[in-house]
Amino acid sequence: MDIHGSVALVTGGTSGLGLASARRLTASGARVVFMGRPSERADKAAADLGGEAYFVPGDVTSAGDVAEAVGLACSLGRLGAVVNCAGIAVPGRTLGRRGPLPLEEFEHVVRVNLLGTFNVVRLAAAAMAGNALVDGDRGVMVCTSSIAAYEGQEGQAAYTASKAAVAGMTLPLARDLARHAIRVMTIAPGLFDTPMVAGLSHEARDSLAAQTPHPVRLGRTDEFAALVAHILENPMLNGEVIRLDGAVRLGPI
Repeated sequence: MDIHGSVALVTGGTSGLGLASARRLTASGARVVFMGRPSERADKAAADLGGEAYFVPGDVTSAGDVAEAVGLACSLGRLGAVVNCAGIAVPGRTLGRRGPLPLEEFEHVVRVNLLGTFNVVRLAAAAMAGNALVDGDRGVMVCTSSIAAYEGQEGQAAYTASKAAVAGMTLPLARDLARHAIRVMTIAPGLFDTPMVAGLSHEARDSLAAQTPHPVRLGRTDEFAALVAHILENPMLNGEVIRLDGAVRLGPI
């Protein structure tokens, strides 16, 4: 698909991978609706992205909030792209000092990362299905998993379960939506310089960066956004999970 002139919906768009994706898409000529929690960070993102970006406060697990964002996107033109970046990472060992991991904590992570992603996909797909074909597609979905889906570490049972499920549903989503000419792809990023690691000490960040064989550094959010743009533009990318990780493989801790 041609990004220029398209409308894109980006979740988790107020920071990190989502903000970088929104920035790349607006720079490529798209009108972008981005979702996130109302905050000072959201205001800053809106100012950063400029006039072709529209912020919708909301929760990806809410059908009403997502429907509102999809509706706004459709009012701006042809909704051709969705980039799912909303997610949380809350560590917790299955059996820790407090005893068994509270079930509601596990459920919360899965609800945001998995159910939230599917909620956006299902509602956006319903809107995209009415699009005219452009370059053979009616729309393209990009979801975000993690290399933790394959090598989850201690304390990541909930996060790994949610991200493995996103990776696992990529192919059946693509098969479900193929009849509507909607492509679905997932990116599994490795160790990236996002707000999730921003609060770590300089030493901890250096330690993370050193784990990546090449390049020996944390990934940049613009590199994630570049892959998003390529997926949108390459019509043969469908039903696959792409690791974007510099060949790193996570250890147990």
